[in-house]
Amino acid sequence: MEQGCVISVRVIPRSPRSCVDGVRAGAWLVRLRTPPVDGAANAELIDVLAAALGVPKRAVAIVSGEHARAKRVRIEGLDAAAVTARLAP
Repeated sequence: MEQGCVISVRVIPRSPRSCVDGVRAGAWLVRLRTPPVDGAANAELIDVLAAALGVPKRAVAIVSGEHARAKRVRIEGLDAAAVTARLAP
């Protein structure tokens, strides 16, 4: 069985820069430059998380919250400890 985990993410669109900005209220805070129009912010979220975690974009998928700031994101190929280690500052 392939490793994977689901993480909670809080998105802040229209930020000055795109980055993972720590944990707040039990969810990873991800700032995105893109506004939430036509799925652009969701696509950028996948790009930012894939780059920060060192996994291909196809390994990152939004499980729930596609139209909300609070999202659940599945990461294939990494367990929760590996995700925390890679995203922590």
